[in-house]
Amino acid sequence: MAKIVFTFQDKSIKSKEVSGDFKGYSILEITEDHDVHLNHNCGGVCACSTCHVYVHQGEDVLEEISDKEEDFIDRAIDPRLESRLGCQCIILDEDAVIEVEIPDQSQIIGHEH
Repeated sequence: MAKIVFTFQDKSIKSKEVSGDFKGYSILEITEDHDVHLNHNCGGVCACSTCHVYVHQGEDVLEEISDKEEDFIDRAIDPRLESRLGCQCIILDEDAVIEVEIPDQSQIIGHEH
């Protein structure tokens, strides 16, 4: 069973840990299924940067970053080495342990769930 810990730059939002059979699912899909706020204007098709996250642990159990994803990360607010797009972070291991930090979403205009 996989475990994902979501933390937030906005410290007024409490961290959340979720567990389940997440192999084959994206971080974005998991946020949707577990009531974790993450904007996603393009609907999860790697056409924007609003689902930008920081992967602090577990990068090795996610699909490799593509050139297209890297291009959109460059457009995100405050990109870092650990930046990924939630819609492109497909979990490859059923026993994954992942820590994801969600950047401050207050500057993003768009779809909220």
